[in-house]
Amino acid sequence: MARVRGKTTRADSIEVRGSMPTSAPADRVYEARPVNITSRPLLRRFLVGTAILVLFTIGALLLSVAIGLEVGAQAALLGLLFAAVPVGIVVPAILWLDRFEAEPTGYLIFTFLWGALIATTVAIVLNTSSLIMLTNVVGDAESVAAVVVAPVVEETLKGLVVLLVVWRRRREFDGVIDGIVYAGISAAGFAFAENILYLGRAYVEMGAEGLVGLFVVRGLISPFAHPLFTMWIGVGIGYAATRASGIGRWLAPIGGLLLAIFLHGLWNLSAVAGIEGFWSSYLLLQVPIFLGAIGFVFWERRREAVLIERTLRIYGRYGWLTAPEVRMLASTSARKDARVWARRAGGRRALQAMVAFQDEATDLAMLRVRMAHGSAGADALYQERMLLDSMTRARAALP
Repeated sequence: MARVRGKTTRADSIEVRGSMPTSAPADRVYEARPVNITSRPLLRRFLVGTAILVLFTIGALLLSVAIGLEVGAQAALLGLLFAAVPVGIVVPAILWLDRFEAEPTGYLIFTFLWGALIATTVAIVLNTSSLIMLTNVVGDAESVAAVVVAPVVEETLKGLVVLLVVWRRRREFDGVIDGIVYAGISAAGFAFAENILYLGRAYVEMGAEGLVGLFVVRGLISPFAHPLFTMWIGVGIGYAATRASGIGRWLAPIGGLLLAIFLHGLWNLSAVAGIEGFWSSYLLLQVPIFLGAIGFVFWERRREAVLIERTLRIYGRYGWLTAPEVRMLASTSARKDARVWARRAGGRRALQAMVAFQDEATDLAMLRVRMAHGSAGADALYQERMLLDSMTRARAALP
């Protein structure tokens, strides 16, 4: 394999502990393999897939009826067209964060549809019901519902899908970045459906001028609002997913949910405070919070890169990886250069082999981190050996 140059980064604050891997290449011996407790996996997948399809279909129908009855078909169509624009901004930005190990497309689509069809539909029902009940209790029921009730309902529903993803693919859920990605995608789906309703309502009430004005505010000035709130749920769940025990495993998801609710409530408070109140809050609070969140995401992404490099050095010491390979695997730019080299040197098959090599190495690093934290599962050593074998086969296919 070609030598890829890169810069080695020290990670004094990160230490990975656990049983050491065998030296490469090791003789193959019998290993206990995990048993599939379901005798009919195809039937199970069919039933689960059918249930998901039915659930999303019902959600889509109910949401379409709710929006159509309120704003009409023409306004709903205009809202749909305008609401699609920020999706093209937000979703690629969120996916860019997970460049070390792209999440499965099927799970990302499921998460987006959950936010757009299930979370939004249920939120409309609960928010409307709470508004009706509050009307007879408080004077300004709409403001109370927007600032107090809506954040609790919406953040809980958007964050629930992250728990579902962790439950379904616990072995591959690697931590905070994965949590941010899934939470952000769910929030992007929610914002997409919500924008259809709000933009359609603006068109009905104020015409084209109102539609364009609201689009500028929601679609261009603050397209990351919902992902910014919900990402903290992903941070909490992502932290907890890599811990086998400890009070932080339980406090982190709760803390993330409470922070998401607080930020959402603060945003809604600025929205009901009038034009001057909104812009003052936006410039003095929302922009600094947004910049702080972006800084945290980049810091976490850098920390993951350092963790991958430090962890893969262990396998380098046992002969599974070379030092240039470790440096390449810990740098997104070096990974890209390596893929370009593979494509030029060996064509499409070599490129596929390089992508597989990088993916398996990343999975291997994150598996060892989970092993160090005691959250990898009983078959961790078997998984490690399978990843080492797959990584070795991928390297052998390179020019």
